[in-house]
Amino acid sequence: MKQKFNIITSTCVPLPLEDVDTDQIIPARFLKATTKEGFGENLFRDWRYDKQGNKIGSFVLNDPTYGGQILVAGKNFGSGSSREHAAWAIADYGFRVVVSSFFADIHKNNELNNFVLPVVVSEPFLKELFESIAANPKMEVEVNLPEQTITNKATGKSEHFEINAYKKLCLMNGLDDIDFLVENKDKIELWEKKNEA
Repeated sequence: MKQKFNIITSTCVPLPLEDVDTDQIIPARFLKATTKEGFGENLFRDWRYDKQGNKIGSFVLNDPTYGGQILVAGKNFGSGSSREHAAWAIADYGFRVVVSSFFADIHKNNELNNFVLPVVVSEPFLKELFESIAANPKMEVEVNLPEQTITNKATGKSEHFEINAYKKLCLMNGLDDIDFLVENKDKIELWEKKNEA
């Protein structure tokens, strides 16, 4: 059982860059690991640290002005290779939500499978979100999964977002695909008995 997802209200980390690919999210040299733990420290590794391993102060994850459980990213987030490690790094870092105007499909599904909610918003809503964060880094965003709404609390504006009904059920109940099958074992066995050849 994972952490159940309901309503998250949080400050945001802005990453106003378009076409962020999975190699930028987690560089290929970190893909040898086979467990999900520890990937967060290498999230956006080549943007966070210089060649000597020193933090680059100007990068947003190294700026104490910004923090929270919501990453607000530019258009076309998660393009490139299909590596699930990118979603592992985002989740391990502590992000529960990623907001963008467009996600690469495979990466979007990888996020959902790792209990990170990808929220697709319109270009104007995203632009306003970046402006609100720049004006006040302590402003909050509310992501309401049951209602499928995202609200910019600085302006009061909301948008509805889409999510696959099965994935919504899993997130709200803290279930991965295996948990879901185990929870429905009796129903599956009953269906198999009824449909035996």
